Parts: sequence; structure tokens; C-alpha cells
Amino acid sequence: MKSNLLTSNKMIGTIKSFYPSLTKTEQKIANIVLKRMEEVVYYSVTQLADIAQVGETTIIRFCRKIGYKGYHEFKLAIATDLSEKQEIINNEQSTDMVIPIASYIKDAIDETVNKIDQNALDQSVDALNVAKRIYFFGVGTSGLTALDAKNNFLRIGIHVDSIIDTHMQAMTAATLTSDDIVVGLSVSGSTKDTIDSLNIAKEKGAKIIAVTYYARSPITKLADYTLLSGGKESPLEGGSLAAKIAQLFVIDMLCTGIALINKESAKKMKEITAKSVVKKIY
Repeated sequence: MKSNLLTSNKMIGTIKSFYPSLTKTEQKIANIVLKRMEEVVYYSVTQLADIAQVGETTIIRFCRKIGYKGYHEFKLAIATDLSEKQEIINNEQSTDMVIPIASYIKDAIDETVNKIDQNALDQSVDALNVAKRIYFFGVGTSGLTALDAKNNFLRIGIHVDSIIDTHMQAMTAATLTSDDIVVGLSVSGSTKDTIDSLNIAKEKGAKIIAVTYYARSPITKLADYTLLSGGKESPLEGGSLAAKIAQLFVIDMLCTGIALINKESAKKMKEITAKSVVKKIY
């Protein structure tokens, strides 16, 4: 547990004011939030539901009862309060930021190494290798990772596409078959637009590879293979560099795995693609 200096007084006051009117089940949620405020800000709705031993709908109902539209808005309120407290502490400390930021990013890579399931990684690579069509779905920062994945795979001669527009994701998903694979990218594992598109792809029989921080989240319920990345982020840290680098690390492992299976063709395509842009560099 972190220092009490980081405790969210505003959120504590809100929960305590509503506490008598909560049901016994909702009070279980309130008790956990009050005790683990600094941890809850990083929980997925599924994780909090598991810990409180209640349904996900009960979590949403709790959030709405204390004045928030949903779970994400609830976590955002906690994160905002914690951020204000942290700023006070940071202002009293050294302005040297190089080492802390570097350490944070290194930790995200180390966390990914510890969390990755080698069997799931091997199975994902094998599935990608035989897939007829491969798509990377992501929005926001995860959309940028999807675009980078397309670049990496193209360089070894694997024709994939990255879809970051949600309407295009839905339409593309509707055309898929059991011969195709979608790699869904979402740090939170709860990105609604991505989940909606993956649901369509799943209904069409496509295989799903989920790359996410949370082992227990909506995206993993859809996944045939789950690859966990490091670098958790709170609602105020959307676009976290550490989380993005952890995603890219997973993508690089997938791409390297495909290249190792197809050594000769991958090597040849790297040379071909490199030569195609050599005149564009002074």
C-alpha cells in the first residue's frame, strides 16, 4: 500500500456519504475501494468484480449510485484526485526525471517478460503463420501500435493490415472467416470499440489474439490466445509510453517468431523492402 499522502480524500468523502444507502453487496465494493484506492485505479472492472466477489453489473450499479456514469468515469475521478496529491509530492522532490522515466520503461519490459505465456506466444505465431488474412485492431495509442505492427510484418513479406477506424473495423470484421486472425490491442482490455469489432469477428469464426495488460478483462473473454503486456496505466495515463513500448515488444516477438519460421523468405523480403526505400534516404 502506498503512503497515505496519496489517499483520495474527495473520493473517500463521496463513498462514505453514500455508504448507508448502499446495499450489502455494494458496501463490499465500497470497503475494497476504501482500503485499496491506489490499486483500484489500475483494476479492470472484471478484476474488481472478482475481488469483491460480485457481478460486473453490480460494479457499474455501484458507480452510478455514487454519482458516476460508469466504471471508467469512477476510476478517472480517483486518478484525478491521486494525481493532485502526487503533484504536491513531486514538487517537493528532485526535478531529475531521466532515471525515473527510464526505470519505469525498463520495468514495463521486465513485467512483460514475466507475464508472457510462452505456449500462448508459440501458438499465436503458429496461428498467424497459417492465417489467410491478418488484421490488427486498435484505437488511440493502441491504434498507433497496430500501424507499427503493419510496418514490421510488411518488412518480412507478410501482408497484414491495421484498422484503426472503428467503422472500418466493424465492416472488416463482418467479412472475416475461420481462416483469418484479428490481433486486438487494448491496454485496458475494455476498449468498447475494439471489443465490439472483435465480437463481430468472433461471430464470423475468426481467431482472436488479445494483447492487453489485464488477464481478466472483456477482451480476454473473446480471445483464443492472450498475450499479456506490462506497463499498466490509470485513466489519466492513457497513451503511457511504457505501456506502448510493452505492446511493441509483444508485436516484435510475434513478428520475430514468424521470421524464424520463414527464415529464407523473411531475409529476402527484408533486403527487398530495404532497397525499395534506400533512394529516399540521403
